[in-house]
Amino acid sequence: MAEGHEIAVVGGGPAGLAAAEVLADAGRAVTVYDRMPSLGRKLLMAGRGGLNLTHSEALPDFLARYHPAGSLDAAVGAFPPEALRAWCEGLGEPTFVGSSGRVFPESFKASPLLRAWLARLTERGVAIRPRHRLIALGDGTLTFEAPEGTRTVRAGATLLALGGASWPRLGSDGAWVPLLEGLGVGVTPLRPANAGFALDWSETFRERHAGTPLKRVALTFAGRTVRGEAVVTRQGLEGGAVYALSRLLREAVAREGSARLILDLRPDLDASSLAARLGRSRPGDSLSARLRKAAGLAPVAVGLLREAAGTALPTEPAILAGLIKATPLTLTGTMGLDRAISTAGGVTLSSLDGQAMLRDRPGLFVAGEMLDWEAPTGGYLLQGAIAGGRAAAGGMLAWLESRGISKGVTPFDGVSG
Repeated sequence: MAEGHEIAVVGGGPAGLAAAEVLADAGRAVTVYDRMPSLGRKLLMAGRGGLNLTHSEALPDFLARYHPAGSLDAAVGAFPPEALRAWCEGLGEPTFVGSSGRVFPESFKASPLLRAWLARLTERGVAIRPRHRLIALGDGTLTFEAPEGTRTVRAGATLLALGGASWPRLGSDGAWVPLLEGLGVGVTPLRPANAGFALDWSETFRERHAGTPLKRVALTFAGRTVRGEAVVTRQGLEGGAVYALSRLLREAVAREGSARLILDLRPDLDASSLAARLGRSRPGDSLSARLRKAAGLAPVAVGLLREAAGTALPTEPAILAGLIKATPLTLTGTMGLDRAISTAGGVTLSSLDGQAMLRDRPGLFVAGEMLDWEAPTGGYLLQGAIAGGRAAAGGMLAWLESRGISKGVTPFDGVSG
């Protein structure tokens, strides 16, 4: 025997919860399954240093952040950043725009928002089934490993929102890949996105500077320049400015074995002004003192110059200024999925119809990070997941209505097979 449900949502992250809310608001009976003991764990992790919900930039620029181009235009266009902010306000969590244009809840935390969201879903009749790990997908059936043992479910429509494979200990481990490939669904290999990169630091530099931030720098690769911050790690380099270039860097490393990143340690000064400052240093100053006093470089920046030069640093002001403005760093690898913020790859977009349903699997829908799109940090990931989940729910509602399936009715008798 199989337990019957009108709609099953598998995955209790932002995409799955967003879909469940839209479906419940439409009067549909929804059950959410998640393999973890509680929902939204990756959302809570994302909010550990301040929950970046979305971004305030103009919508055309916002949409251009997603790759491949146009992949989330319809979903985000239907539920844009201002709609997300209004939704948060409705949950009792007003938002504000930070100096960088990023949008945060006034509480700055994820936990109050998640509690209010789950309470709303419960009030609207959404059933939550934690500790349910999806282990098999059949023709209209879902099989879970649950606390009471193996459990089989039939649903009138199913949404898979199982996440990618980054931070697997929080619930999204990519175990769904062989399940969907077994159904003949196209899946692009999962790869780290918004991840750090490996560099061959000297032992001296690694011991002195691992964990040190690089503030107000500019990174350039493949003709694109990003200003922001980065962090030196024992293995290499990570941080927001690195993540903004991560797709281009990752592809170059995969293609060529390495990537040459250019670091501007003083993007606020042009080379001639910097050279003039260096030239006015006192004769008795050491080179380190010149770089600290005249160029305003922190010890970690001076260390980076020495790492890049490989030999003694130049002393001529113009040459030294040129190195400060264009410090070359050779990236030799990409950090693994377990440390990545998000995932590239996933279910190919061509596998879906215009309603987020798998073309060859009627009634089976996919949303969120499972899909083969990516975006940088800065609010784009969460906006994309929530908007995508809502769009998939709209597709589910349209499909159910097209089949004449009334609200509260399961289109089967509850017997599997």
